[in-house]
Amino acid sequence: MSKNTGEIIAINGPIVTVQLPEVRNGEQVRIGKLNLMGEVIRLDGELATVQVYESTESLCPGDTAYALGHPLSVELGPGLLGKIFDGVQRPLDKIFNASGDYISRGLDIAPLEREHLWDFTSNSRLPLGTQVTPGILLGKVQETQTINHPILVPPNYQGELIELAHAGKYNVEQTIAKIKADDGTIQAVQMFHRWPVRTPRPYKNRDHAVLPLLTGQRILDTFFPLLKGGKGAVPGPFGAGKTMLQQQIARWANAEIVIYVGCGERGNELVDILETFPELTDPHTGRSLMERTLLIANTSNMPVVAREASIYVGVTIAEYYRDLGFDVVMVADSTSRWAEALREVGGRLGQMPVEEGYPAYLASRLAAFYERAGRVTTLSDKQASVTLIGAVSPPGGDFSEPVTSHTKEIVQTFWALSKELADARHYPSIDWNDSFSDYVSTAQQWWAENIDIHWQEYRNEALKLLANADELSRIVNLVGPEALSSAQRWVLEGAALIREGVLQQNATDDKDSFCSPEKQMLLLSLMLNIYHKGITLLEAGVPVQQLSNLTILAKARRIKSQFSSEEIDKFDEFEQEVRAAYDKIRMEYSG
Repeated sequence: MSKNTGEIIAINGPIVTVQLPEVRNGEQVRIGKLNLMGEVIRLDGELATVQVYESTESLCPGDTAYALGHPLSVELGPGLLGKIFDGVQRPLDKIFNASGDYISRGLDIAPLEREHLWDFTSNSRLPLGTQVTPGILLGKVQETQTINHPILVPPNYQGELIELAHAGKYNVEQTIAKIKADDGTIQAVQMFHRWPVRTPRPYKNRDHAVLPLLTGQRILDTFFPLLKGGKGAVPGPFGAGKTMLQQQIARWANAEIVIYVGCGERGNELVDILETFPELTDPHTGRSLMERTLLIANTSNMPVVAREASIYVGVTIAEYYRDLGFDVVMVADSTSRWAEALREVGGRLGQMPVEEGYPAYLASRLAAFYERAGRVTTLSDKQASVTLIGAVSPPGGDFSEPVTSHTKEIVQTFWALSKELADARHYPSIDWNDSFSDYVSTAQQWWAENIDIHWQEYRNEALKLLANADELSRIVNLVGPEALSSAQRWVLEGAALIREGVLQQNATDDKDSFCSPEKQMLLLSLMLNIYHKGITLLEAGVPVQQLSNLTILAKARRIKSQFSSEEIDKFDEFEQEVRAAYDKIRMEYSG
C-alpha cells in the first residue's frame, strides 16, 4: 500500500473515517469504487476524518481511498462566465450530458473546457528576460463580448520570463509562458491555474471603500447604501421577496462581474433563477446578462457538505475576477443553509453544540467569509473590489436567532425584509426601522459631489418622518384618528408620500425597475417639498382634510412610474403643477 492510499474504517453519513498515512489536513481525497470526492477535516495519527461531497450510500469499510495531494481547489481562467456550476465547481451542463437529470456520483468533470480555443493576444510591451512577479500582464483573451479577460502571472510564480507565446489560438492547458525561478526551475504558465478555496487570494493592500454600489433601488441607494467592497446582508422570512431583490441587485448593480451562489435553497426557487438569469438583458450593454454572470447552484436536496463548500467556491472565483481588475458583486443565498450544513457536519463529528445546535465556531466562520470582501490594490496595481451580499433565512422571521444576530454584528449594511410589508404588497419589503447602514457618511461624499449636496439632510428628514408616523399609527390603533391634531395627521400623509412615492418600487415596471441617482433625489425632494408646503398651508388655517383630498397627492405617488430616469426634466413640469394646486388653496384662504 503506497503512502497516499488507504482504506475506509468507518462511515457516518457524509463523514467517513479513513486510514491514510501522511495525508494532510484539508487535502482532497477520492473514496470507494465510485471515486467519491471528499476533503480531510481532522487527523488522528493515521486516521483521517473525511467529509464527502456526495452521498456515501453503498460505501463499506475496507473500500479503498487515495489522497490527491492538494486541498479543495477551483480552476480559475477564461471560460467561467456564463456557466452554471454545482457546489464543487462541476459544470451542470456537462453533468447533464454525462448522467441526465440526476447527478451520478463520482463524476470527475473539468470546470473549464479543454478543447475550446481562445484568441490570445500577448503583451507586446513585455520583452523576454524581464523579471516578472505575480500580477504582471502576459496577454488577453476576449472571454465574452462584454468582458476582456487579462491573463496574468499567477500568484506564487515569479522569476525571469524566458518564453511568451505569440498571438494565436490556444486552449487553457497549453503553455503560454515559461518563467525561470531563482532556483533554476522552469515554471510553465497556462491560461488557468488552481487555487484552494479556503485560502484568500493575495493582494498588495486593502483600502477603504469610497464608491457606492448603485443598484437602482431607491431604498437601498438613498436610505441604506452599500459601498463597492462592502459587506451586506438581506435577512427575511420565506415569502418576503429576497429572491426578487437579489435579482434586481444582480441585474442593475454598477459592478462588472456578478456571481450568484444558490446555497441550499429550494430547488424550485433556484430553477426559477437559473431560467430567468439567461433571459435577462444587461442594461449596461444591451446584451445577455450571463456574459458577465456566473451561477453556482447547490439546492437543498444536494449533498449537505457540498453546500458548505459552495460559498468558498463562489468567493474564490469572485476574488479571482477582482485580481483581474474588476468590481465584483457576489450574492450568497442563503448563509442560513450554509450554517445548517456546518451544524450537521459538526453534529456528526461529535462537536459540542452551542446556540440552537450550531457549532461554537459559527461566528468566526461567518466573519472569515465576510472578511473576504473589500476594496484592494491588486498585484497588478489596479483598484478593484469584491462586494459580498449574504441572504439570511431566519426560521419564522426571528432576527434574534444565531445566524442573523452574528451576521448583523459583522456586516455594515443590513437590509431587513418584513413579512408584514410583503403581505401588504409593499416591495422591496425592506423595513426602514430594522435596517441600517454604516456607510452613510462615506456615501454622503459621493452624493454631495455628484448628485446633490443635500442628500444626507433629505435622507435623515425622511427617516425621521417615517419614524414619527409609526409612532402616530400606534396611537391611532389604540384610540382612533380623532386623537391626532391636524399637524399629526399631515405627518401621516407625508410619511405615506415617502413610503408609496419613494420606497415602493415595481421590479416589473419598465420605468420604475431601475431608478438613477438623479431621479432618486428628485423623487425624494419632491415628496418632502409637498409635505413642507402642506405645513405652511396648515399654519394658514387650511383644514387637513382638504389637503389630504388633493388629487395632486395621488398623482405624486404615481409619478415614479410615469417618467423614466431619462425623463427627469418632466419633474420640473410636475413641480409647477404642485405649486399651482397649492397656490389655488392659498388664494382661497388668504382672500
